[in-house]
Amino acid sequence: MRRRYKPKPRRQFKPKYRINEYIRIPTVFVIDETGKQLGEMNTSVAIEIAKSRGLDLVEVSPNANPSVCKIADYGKFQYTQAKQTRQQKAKQKKTETKGVRLGVRTDSHDLGFKKKQTEKFLSKGHKVKIELRLRGREKAHQDLAKKNLKDFIDSIEIPHKIEEDIKRFPGGFNSIIAPE
Repeated sequence: MRRRYKPKPRRQFKPKYRINEYIRIPTVFVIDETGKQLGEMNTSVAIEIAKSRGLDLVEVSPNANPSVCKIADYGKFQYTQAKQTRQQKAKQKKTETKGVRLGVRTDSHDLGFKKKQTEKFLSKGHKVKIELRLRGREKAHQDLAKKNLKDFIDSIEIPHKIEEDIKRFPGGFNSIIAPE
């Protein structure tokens, strides 16, 4: 029996913050827990100030010159960072591209049904990819197919914009429309 190699799912990159003695830079720019800038100072002095307040020295921006450190409770700092990333993720608008497939010989009733589906997708804020498939001898009537697709797009009553104009692909024609 042959074993198959299944790669492990990749973990998302989380920024690691250096704290206290793990900060190896001789001088740092320090911001205290209230947000007041204490200025540039020696790392050991900054760690002493943080310890005297019962907090940690967290390296917030290691790429800056000198690197920026914040006096904060490390556990609370991690929690607020995680909370901010969750909020940013929730605010992102997820648009999906839905698909509708037509044919040259699609009946008027079926076109009406597909038009309703397209309008429903657009009203929910999704983009819609409309494909018109050509099969066999239908490929000889490309002008008719293009006209049918154009008429279908024009019949959609919900306000929309054509994101990708009608273009040819090996199986027929397609176009992408999005809500305004």
